[in-house]
Amino acid sequence: MMSQTKDQLKIKSVKRETLSSQVIDQIIELLLSGQLKPGDKLPSEMELLDMFMVSRPVLREAISSLETIGIVRRKTREGTYFTNKIGSKPFKIMLSLSVGDIKAFIETRIVQELGLVTLAAEKITDDDLRRMKENMEKMEAQEGSTIELDKEFHRIIAYSATNPIIEGIIDPLLNMIDQTQETIPPEDRDKAYTIEQHKEIYAALEKRDPIESYICMYRHLDHARKRILARHEARLSSDLDKK
Repeated sequence: MMSQTKDQLKIKSVKRETLSSQVIDQIIELLLSGQLKPGDKLPSEMELLDMFMVSRPVLREAISSLETIGIVRRKTREGTYFTNKIGSKPFKIMLSLSVGDIKAFIETRIVQELGLVTLAAEKITDDDLRRMKENMEKMEAQEGSTIELDKEFHRIIAYSATNPIIEGIIDPLLNMIDQTQETIPPEDRDKAYTIEQHKEIYAALEKRDPIESYICMYRHLDHARKRILARHEARLSSDLDKK
């Protein structure tokens, strides 16, 4: 993709005493404003130094931070580029900073997946439905933990929505929810009921009915929420009794 020179880009200068976080904000603004697009090359280091009016260490710290969270990538002898597809790292970092707030995780999942399942009802393919059916059959036959299969069921739905932004969010969110589900003892997990709910979601998606899909998914996620929160509260109560 074509890169633009510093004279073609509209951007605010950064005062010398500001931190690299403001440089980060300005570089991201190049994306948000549409002046540069995913995959485009950033101006050279010398051009950026001139644009932002900051020292080389400040600029390099900002670029390194952006690279860490997956916003840019540096190519040896070629320069720095915005990534073609912003992945899950920024969202994953945000989730990591909220570790321990189980209720917030679950509510975030509900918000995401209720929207996803209605989109999936419009976009889901026969191949997606086939994989969902195979997943349910494996879950029925599986002995022991079915957490990975459960996660894969929800991932198929999420990816069938064919939205690149959502794809960057759903995996870290599902991984975090897995960690909360692992707090529920195997004997407290209602595998048969989970499979029954999966079948209801599948049937609604097969009919391409967004409203029924929404209702079935809400019923499923609300059931999971109640079980996880009840277990979490019981564990907190037990910890307090031990003190």
